[in-house]
Amino acid sequence: MDEQGRSAKRRGGERGALVDSPTRVAPLTSERNPPPYGAQHGQDALWEGGNGALPPRWRQYEIVDGNTYYHDDNLVMGSLNQPLPGVRLDEPGDLVVSGYEWHISPLGRSYFVNHNTRTTSWQKPTPERPAGSLTPECVMEGHSKCIWSLACVGTSYNIVSASGDGSIRQWKRYGEPVGKPWGSDGRAVGSMALSPDGTMIVSGSSDGGVQLWNIMEGKTARDPWEGHNAAVKYLDWSPNACEIASGSQDGTIRRWNPDTGRQITPPIETGHGWVEAVKYSPEGDKFASGGTDKMIRVWSKDGKLLIETKGHDDWVLSLCWFKDGAHMFSGSLDHTIRKWQSIDGNLKELFVLRGHTNAIQSICLSPDERHLFSASRDCTIRVWDLKTNQQVGEPLLHEDELYALVISPDGGYIASGGLDKKIYLWSIEAVLKKSGDQARSVAKVEEHAILTGDVF
Repeated sequence: MDEQGRSAKRRGGERGALVDSPTRVAPLTSERNPPPYGAQHGQDALWEGGNGALPPRWRQYEIVDGNTYYHDDNLVMGSLNQPLPGVRLDEPGDLVVSGYEWHISPLGRSYFVNHNTRTTSWQKPTPERPAGSLTPECVMEGHSKCIWSLACVGTSYNIVSASGDGSIRQWKRYGEPVGKPWGSDGRAVGSMALSPDGTMIVSGSSDGGVQLWNIMEGKTARDPWEGHNAAVKYLDWSPNACEIASGSQDGTIRRWNPDTGRQITPPIETGHGWVEAVKYSPEGDKFASGGTDKMIRVWSKDGKLLIETKGHDDWVLSLCWFKDGAHMFSGSLDHTIRKWQSIDGNLKELFVLRGHTNAIQSICLSPDERHLFSASRDCTIRVWDLKTNQQVGEPLLHEDELYALVISPDGGYIASGGLDKKIYLWSIEAVLKKSGDQARSVAKVEEHAILTGDVF
């Protein structure tokens, strides 16, 4: 999650801090059409401040290893390249649809070059849904910006969603809103976690605030907790509900007493750069973290570093423990999911799941631990059979990049959300049935080929 609507300058020494970003300004004038195909060459920027300033509604951050990260708030997209006319902003493979490039116009508006049709467009390319692909049982609409986090509430199976529009909303299982949206004073809500007893929600905001909510009342339980000085990227409750861990772009993990809102221990300086994921083990005796330094670290309950390992080739964005507390999965910006086992004070990589074509933002296990579900910025959810370590069936499709995924406590359905501002509800039974039907269909084709001698 990236910050929305904040002052664009902080102390440059803070990890994950905004650095030397100019005051946001409105475009000098409107543009009806993007630059034509073939006009992607270096030229002077015409926005206020020219080449020495950022385009309107862009920000820049200093991240790990001294790199600078540039972010377009309009599209919720980031680049390691400075946004200037003629500079390609995406890396090959970043965009979901092949044959496209991301550029910026002289007046500071992002646009996309389609080499397949030799045209340009303001619209970001998104995949088309193939005929016959599985559709969600329900689509929930109401948010006006990206959905960053989802939770499923106990036996009611209600869905709670947190968004960049500054609201938290609750929905009945089949789409009906429950009460009014919960407000956060306009601050983007980028992370959220449900208490073990299902009565409270804790949320993290773009300004570093942490807020506790009463689900039944839809109101804050107490004043915001302050400590982080950058966006809160991830939150998790301990299994005994006695503490909450928050990970932030300021590079720290902080642990809070939910009854008092006070920090239990001094902040943990993780070394991650941005902390992208924090997860308590099922026993609550340790917790794991991942971030922009590509490392996974495991910490003791008192905050001591137990294990650190590097296996991914890019940022670690999501983590998920097995019930035994000795195995975990991690998802990364390198497009892979990896399974790990904790042995003799080390994390041993067991295998790698490949199939996604962009960052894996969220992963979760089925209650019986037979399947893993993953949501990616490639606009898909994929289901993995953990007996065979193979993908089950075809990917489930959204209209834009995915950031949030949650499974119901009974394992009956998953809910997903992201940049298309919609929550999709999927029946796991329908997903597995369709994949079984597809497998049987393939088997019949192969059997027919063998019987007729028409072997490939």
